[in-house]
Amino acid sequence: MNHDDLHELAQQLRVDAVRAADAAGSGHPTSSMSAADLMAVLLANHLQYTFDRPEHPGNDHLVFSKGHASPLLYAVFKAAGAVPDDELLGFRTLGSRLEGHPTPQLPWVEVATGSLGQGLPVGVGMALTGKRLDRLPYRVWVLCGDSELAEGSMWEAFEHAGHERLDQLTAVIDVNRLGQRGPTRHEWDLDAYARRIQAFGWHTIEIDGHDIAAIDQAYAEARVTALRPTAIIARTLKGRGVAAVEDREGFHGKPLPDAAAAIAELGGIRDVHVDVQAPPDVQDPQHPTAPLQLPRWDIGESAATRTAYGQALAALGIARSDVVALDAEVGDSTRTEYFAKDNPDRYFECWIAEQQMVAAAVGMQARGWVPYLATFAAFLTRAHDFLRMAAVSRARMAVAGSHAGVAIGEDGPSQMGLEDLAMFRSLQDSTVLYPCDANQTARLVAALADRPGISYLRTTRGNTPVIYEHDEKFPIGGSSLLRSSEEDRVTLIGAGVTVHEALTAAGRLAEEGIHARVIDLYSLKPVDTAALRAAADATGCLITVEDHRPEGGLGDAVAEAFADGRGVPRLARLAVRSQPASATPEEQLRAAGIDADAIVATARRLVDMAAG
Repeated sequence: MNHDDLHELAQQLRVDAVRAADAAGSGHPTSSMSAADLMAVLLANHLQYTFDRPEHPGNDHLVFSKGHASPLLYAVFKAAGAVPDDELLGFRTLGSRLEGHPTPQLPWVEVATGSLGQGLPVGVGMALTGKRLDRLPYRVWVLCGDSELAEGSMWEAFEHAGHERLDQLTAVIDVNRLGQRGPTRHEWDLDAYARRIQAFGWHTIEIDGHDIAAIDQAYAEARVTALRPTAIIARTLKGRGVAAVEDREGFHGKPLPDAAAAIAELGGIRDVHVDVQAPPDVQDPQHPTAPLQLPRWDIGESAATRTAYGQALAALGIARSDVVALDAEVGDSTRTEYFAKDNPDRYFECWIAEQQMVAAAVGMQARGWVPYLATFAAFLTRAHDFLRMAAVSRARMAVAGSHAGVAIGEDGPSQMGLEDLAMFRSLQDSTVLYPCDANQTARLVAALADRPGISYLRTTRGNTPVIYEHDEKFPIGGSSLLRSSEEDRVTLIGAGVTVHEALTAAGRLAEEGIHARVIDLYSLKPVDTAALRAAADATGCLITVEDHRPEGGLGDAVAEAFADGRGVPRLARLAVRSQPASATPEEQLRAAGIDADAIVATARRLVDMAAG
């Protein structure tokens, strides 16, 4: 389009953003209006995309990191002919695909945005995918707001992109000066942004974000800049084109006070259609497979489940060329280093930047890759918001958290994952697994490759006894009955390290004439409700034992199996309730009250209560 036509298109985008928010009675039209020129030029002259085939491997990727500007995105889709006008005016209504912030309900939206600071990190993941995995020439365009540049995750993204020389990536920063409650930190000091971004190895271009010619030239420059990502830093006016709201505080997240007058001031309703440039005719990468040869251990051996995770992941990577691994600079501890050695082209070091690691995985899975990512369980809490939004994105990934619980020993509480099970169980449609031995771990690692949603596998630092044959099956949603008899009076339920404590306790109780059933509840979500109810019917008494805080972990998973109104068995819950300190693993379990001694004492008490 020529520059006059581009101006008309930008005005149409503004008008449609105003109309959508006015029809909904809510939304962010002023944040949309500031970036309308930027998106008009991108859509008409630089984006390569086929809306009829959003899965086309050559398509560019457009991410609205400032997801609250969704009226602008939907106006872009309308101009491209993907969204009809009546659907645009159904913005934010029940059943509409046009939600308040974009989600993959729309086929042209690959990831959900709206929690600020996430779109650029995900864009980094997409650009990494294009450069190192797909090896395709598509570009990744990310519209960022100036307010979100206060988020640390944005700077994780800037550094990672610069380090990886992601010249397929362009960040378009809408510097409209005003945040939600007033001016941003740097307001219109474009050089303040440029200096910081340049320090991470980016090419920067400072422009007037309402100068069509300057915008067009900036995009052209970004396309030919080699070996560096580009940031286009655009000075704009929030509410551009409507005097009542332009560069004025107090209008963030609100429809315009007089939409009809605003539309007239913007030149009225238009119906400009854009024929977006077609992407190049390229093919998706092929993913050949080979037979999976999982590692195996003999019963009686001792091995750490984190080691089993690493070896199984390496084997899975050899068998499936669509599997990728990411780690947060602790691969020697999580054992992801085994994958890196056997499959170096599909291993991604994310350094100690857990938010960027999760975001990169979200970007990779959007292109059909199968990411496994790992770090210490405790440090995954830093990325909780990214995991939460990954669930909104309907992302598929497997996350491994190592060094879980007090069982890690002397390193102390800063390294102990004690909240991770609760965090992952709370995610929409998640899977949460906690294996107790090496063979079980290997089987579960393989099972997660085809599991939808976000899966979590909790691994243990220290060695644990191998109690299962290498060919035993462990269905997700199942459990293993390790010990039982018709004389059982109590059921001991553990996962991970506490399974072994429960088995020891059961042996000691048997010597006292108290028969105990032992369940390995390796799947905490979904949980084996049938097995738990059968155990309750048979014994009447349940004891849960977990190396985790009492809130949200194994005990809650068991209790929820009886939350349908049926009779509830006697239930005692052993968990980490005190603040740990440095000690040996054995001392830690004893101090937390989750070792065999504590289980035996609790079982005696519960059985006595039931008899009395």
